[in-house]
Amino acid sequence: MSLLPDPLISIGAALLLGLLVGSFLNVVIHRLPKIMERGWLAECAQLRGEPLPETEKLTLASPRSRCPHCAHAISALENIPVLSYLFLKGRCRACKAPIGLRYPLVEALSGLLSGYAVWRFGINWAGLGALFFIWSMIALAFIDFDTQLLPDGLTLPLLWGGLLLNLNGAFTDIGSAVIGAAAGYLSLWSVYWAFKLATGKEGMGYGDFKLLAAIGAWFGWQMLPLTILASSAVGAVIGIALIVFARHGRNVPIPFGPYLAAAGMIALFWGKPLTERYLGLF
Repeated sequence: MSLLPDPLISIGAALLLGLLVGSFLNVVIHRLPKIMERGWLAECAQLRGEPLPETEKLTLASPRSRCPHCAHAISALENIPVLSYLFLKGRCRACKAPIGLRYPLVEALSGLLSGYAVWRFGINWAGLGALFFIWSMIALAFIDFDTQLLPDGLTLPLLWGGLLLNLNGAFTDIGSAVIGAAAGYLSLWSVYWAFKLATGKEGMGYGDFKLLAAIGAWFGWQMLPLTILASSAVGAVIGIALIVFARHGRNVPIPFGPYLAAAGMIALFWGKPLTERYLGLF
């Protein structure tokens, strides 16, 4: 049941909220890995008994966003999702340096998926949960693409959020959610160790285990085969394309998190009918 009487108003409000959250997600994607790196360096310095490195305080809220080329502080009018990028023609107002296309892409992706989620689920526990899931997946996908990191600060709240939400049966029953979380983690953990014992190399990171566990917690163990199949298929296609067309070295690691995130979106919106069709083949 939607809290707003007119579905179009609900969808429009969700789209607008998604655009605004997308602007914040750009900050998370850019700053969270840097905050983590500074934390690691500070811990190492403390263990060695060295003074902490002097750096500007960096959080998700401060300092104010600025151009990486000329340090021009971004005003509110320059920070309107998508529209500011179009108005500025993709360039900094001060130094005319190009602004990455990723910024409006993340904002538009967040806005469109948020609007679609509310259209599919309404504004209820499932709809609100879907928004949180979408925003988390966007942040995780882009962070992993940049740094090959899937921060615990995002994956673990996502996992626990799925379990708590399914106490009310929003997407699946709690038993399936708990089994899904355990099976999701253990399935990739097993692949990791099998690959390492066979080759002596690490094929993926522990963040991938936690992300698949989170997806299992949200949609149940029944969605795991579809998620693994979809992520592997998307990863194989994009990986081959990168090697063939972008001359991406075969020995250069390709992050798996973005493909898991894409598969998680598929499970969110179309998981049940796809799973039913898949099982129907047998």
